[in-house]
Amino acid sequence: MSLRKNILANYASQIYVAAIGILILPLYIKYMGAEAYGLVGFFSMLQAFFAMLDLGLTPTISRQSARYHGGAISPLEYKQLHRALSVIFLAIAIIGGSILFFSSSYISSSWLSIETLEVDEVNLAVEIMAISIALRWLCGLYRGVITGAEEFVWLSLYNIIIASLRFIVVLPVMWVFGATPTIFFVYQLMIAVLELLAIYLKGNSLLPRKNDILVKIGWSFKPVKAVLKFSLTIAFTSSVWVLITQTDKLILSGILSLTEYGYFTLAVMLASGIMILAGPITTALMPRMARLHSEDKNAELIQLYRNSTQLVTVIAGAATVTIIACSYNIVFAWTGDELLTAEVAPILQLYAAGYGFLSIGAFPYYLQYARGNLKYHLIGNIILLIMLLPTLVIVAREYGAIGAGWVWLSVNLTYLVFWVGYVHSKLEPGLHIKWLFNDIIQILLLPIIIAVFANQYVIDILSEDRIVEIFKISIVSLVILVTSSFLSSYVRRIIASYTLNLKV
Repeated sequence: MSLRKNILANYASQIYVAAIGILILPLYIKYMGAEAYGLVGFFSMLQAFFAMLDLGLTPTISRQSARYHGGAISPLEYKQLHRALSVIFLAIAIIGGSILFFSSSYISSSWLSIETLEVDEVNLAVEIMAISIALRWLCGLYRGVITGAEEFVWLSLYNIIIASLRFIVVLPVMWVFGATPTIFFVYQLMIAVLELLAIYLKGNSLLPRKNDILVKIGWSFKPVKAVLKFSLTIAFTSSVWVLITQTDKLILSGILSLTEYGYFTLAVMLASGIMILAGPITTALMPRMARLHSEDKNAELIQLYRNSTQLVTVIAGAATVTIIACSYNIVFAWTGDELLTAEVAPILQLYAAGYGFLSIGAFPYYLQYARGNLKYHLIGNIILLIMLLPTLVIVAREYGAIGAGWVWLSVNLTYLVFWVGYVHSKLEPGLHIKWLFNDIIQILLLPIIIAVFANQYVIDILSEDRIVEIFKISIVSLVILVTSSFLSSYVRRIIASYTLNLKV
């Protein structure tokens, strides 16, 4: 399947998942209350930290799956690796889930700041979270198999169905049985079981058949040794990356009340939509770049890298500029609550800017991933972590969510400005200046000027009518998106090609 179709399939699911996941949040707060919703945010943060136990296994199976389908490794090697990784995945799920399960009492009674919920109810919710997280984490092995095979259409449909069950169907369930944390998390556990079963069946269907392998597969961890260096490098960098992106949420979960943490989670969830917009491109990009590298097509790889940068800059960059300029309007149109808007919008601006820098600054990682050497990504993340942790602890304890937002923005801007250029100079000399100015700055400079003008003269005063605010946001975002699109040489070629095909 073509890369363009894969990207479109990814976008169909990612936009749908992001849309319902974000649009439905005010209903959760309305029916569950901000404090109970704080538990939902805590659940999301725990899932991210649980990803540190991945040990680089999901990216490894995805890369090896892409290499298998590209003919770089044999069916026997691939099947042996998958079997070995299955055992490792299961063992880690059991151990990690058990540790979280038996820590539930401490979390509910000592870590979280509960105001109105019962401690026993929160304890039960955390226990259910532990089981759900372990089950959902097991899906990573089969998701890696599917993405490596570039079966993105199936994966997109699967994501849409699971997201509908998780975010939408839960509302009538809570309406019938009660809008309590227990009902919510028991239902999420049921969906986690269904999610694992469906992706297990699909993943197995993409593995080499027994008829394709003439010798006994056996049970051995030797296949893991061949990719151990790559896996451990990804594991370490992934763990560091989780610490960079999630430590603020962990720290604030112990500082803020659950109600305040619920508001903070709203802002971060909305801002993280920027990465969701970039996700479909990078998900389709990584296995294709790995395949091009295995086929020794470096010129095509770099062109794909630059084209994808422009596409992410247009889509995620335009969204970032719009959110920063229209943050108060967006939150009010989303919730209809002026007090909530005053709490959430300032945090949203800072985190949106940080996620915007992150979506672009992550690109050198994809280049290193394709070439199978993550040395510079590892070093850069270690430096950032050393800078981040003490600063975040001090600032977050003193200034709360706003302070954490400023740290988040500063960390990602620092990474983009100082480290990405250094990595490019080592991996592809002569690329960085063209990449930075032609593929990013040239596309976003005019949209930023438009956003500043709009913020001053178009959207600076909130209307009491949410429909009016939606209209204002739509106009501003459309102008910014169209402007950035026509400033991108790659997007102009896509539009010209599409227009030509329509005429023909």
